[in-house]
Amino acid sequence: MSSQCYTVAMDLGVCQLRNFSISFLSSVLGKESASVRVDNSSSGASVVAIDNKIEQAMDLVKSHLMYAVREEVEVLKEQIKELIERNTQLEQENNLLKTLASPEQMAQFQAQVQTGGSPTGTGQPLVPAGTTQVLPSTQNSGMSA
Repeated sequence: MSSQCYTVAMDLGVCQLRNFSISFLSSVLGKESASVRVDNSSSGASVVAIDNKIEQAMDLVKSHLMYAVREEVEVLKEQIKELIERNTQLEQENNLLKTLASPEQMAQFQAQVQTGGSPTGTGQPLVPAGTTQVLPSTQNSGMSA
């Protein structure tokens, strides 16, 4: 920077703003704007031109951000839709299990919920009345095949 730019504190601020604006525009707009130079004699037209370039760069950034936000909103809407479907499915499953559970099993479950224990914490999974339970092979470890 030349010493002409520093005659008054206001000039220093203007020069710094111009240099920042040029480097910002160069990085945002690419190599073709890197050749932008400010004339230190600085007429009002060059300030307006820089302001216009800054405004264009900000509009470009704004449009990119809006596009990214719209994409994210679409992804989140899809996730919400999937979660609502999953919630509905789990509610239906829960209602079915409640109708199939015996009164004793429901009482046991309510007691465990009130004490803060897990519903299957006793190792006795809830099995609807009148059905048989198939034990996994890990629980039949005493028997060999």
